[in-house]
Amino acid sequence: MHRFRVVILLMLSSLVLCLPASIRAHEVTPTIADFDITEGRITLLLRMNLEAFVAGIDLDGRANTDTSDKSADYDLLRQMPAAELAPMVRLFVEDWLPDLQMEAAGAVALSLEEVNIPEVGEVSLPRSSVLVVSGEIPSSALYLRLTWPQGSGAVVLRQNGVAEPYTGYLLGGALAPAIAIAGGAVQSPWEVFQNYLPVGFDHILPKGLDHILFVLGLFFLSLRLRPLFWQITTFTLAHSITLALGALGLVTINPAIVEPLIAASIVFVAVENIFARRLHSWRTALIFGFGLLHGLGFATVLGEFGLPQDQLVPALLGFNVGVELGQLTVIAVAYGALGYWFGGYPKYRGRVAIPASLTIALIGSYWFVERVFL
Repeated sequence: MHRFRVVILLMLSSLVLCLPASIRAHEVTPTIADFDITEGRITLLLRMNLEAFVAGIDLDGRANTDTSDKSADYDLLRQMPAAELAPMVRLFVEDWLPDLQMEAAGAVALSLEEVNIPEVGEVSLPRSSVLVVSGEIPSSALYLRLTWPQGSGAVVLRQNGVAEPYTGYLLGGALAPAIAIAGGAVQSPWEVFQNYLPVGFDHILPKGLDHILFVLGLFFLSLRLRPLFWQITTFTLAHSITLALGALGLVTINPAIVEPLIAASIVFVAVENIFARRLHSWRTALIFGFGLLHGLGFATVLGEFGLPQDQLVPALLGFNVGVELGQLTVIAVAYGALGYWFGGYPKYRGRVAIPASLTIALIGSYWFVERVFL
């Protein structure tokens, strides 16, 4: 027993030593690409994290920039004034733009028209800059296709200025389907649902470590299905409500308020696991409140992707179902790794559930302090 406690203390000590690295953690967000065609010329407006591109970070499949060996360069670029960064951006575009391939009755030559970089603001957040590129579209062209460059992460591609515009989600190296220039390429509700489902799942696995820890906090209260079912159901119902309200713009709360409260919710459920042996009705009510907070966090992410205005419901449903599948995957992995093998042991609570909850509480406490004071 003494040896087991020593191992737990060593694990917690190692975790504390690793936590400061999260100060510079920056979640990778997709580029938003809006395009329209006027008088035979296409204009593509790209809202993107230019510093990550200039630093040479491969964004494909990456959850945050700290996992790259070029994260130090990225951090320096984020603190650089716009006037100093702009020439570096133009040099980057010279190499990158040829990989942004477009076809419309033949290859379309795209050129850089404008670079808009905001001045340095809150350095803990990515700076959203804008590139404007354009090219001539032949009058005979009826459709266009775009290949998003390899290594550029995800992009939300949105058509403007036509009836039934196209909206799609592409990964690095992917080719968009044929998009009708005159409009009418709108996706079916089922296609929109399918497009947004992986977006929701991806926000849990691998990007949503705070949401993962909250779900694990629910899991470690009890392995019995009934308490777990009521907790997950309550949490799901609550975050579905605020996800919809937030994504529709009906409720807006500053992320600087929401994010610390999400960290506090992680601490609460983890600490209560240490002292409670069963699900109390008041915990269920609090989980509902915490779910409302997490839903606002989800809505912020979904707002970065943009929602097709004529397909709001299937987009919301797809994202929400993706989130639920991610949460259920977390529960399944936790049960398969711990619950199935050790849940029947008399000392499971003392040797597994309580140390795990203590670890979760420690991480959540650090995040709360970081998000409020650092």
